[in-house]
Amino acid sequence: MLQAVAVGDVRRELTFCRKTGIPVVGLVENMSGYVCPHCSECTNIFSKGGGQALAEQTDIPFLGSVPIDSKLTYSLDTGTNILEAYPDSPAVEAISHIVRQLVALDKDLP
Repeated sequence: MLQAVAVGDVRRELTFCRKTGIPVVGLVENMSGYVCPHCSECTNIFSKGGGQALAEQTDIPFLGSVPIDSKLTYSLDTGTNILEAYPDSPAVEAISHIVRQLVALDKDLP
């Protein structure tokens, strides 16, 4: 249910962007699973796949999913560079994947 509300919100934002001419490069599913700070296992505490399904329905590239990761939260709160402090973090892996997708999209743009 919670994911359905979030997907509905994003759908309305996409409609707004299209009506106002704001380009949408792609969709990212945030809070996609919870990374245990002790064992680094990622568990889906919410439904998964809503972002990808919405991307397919709206013909927008799906860039990836970012899990809830306490190392990312700590880095954001303290201004620590997560790439340097926690290079093996699942959040770093997910964000790096998204960046690679954006770079690939940029090469295809005029």
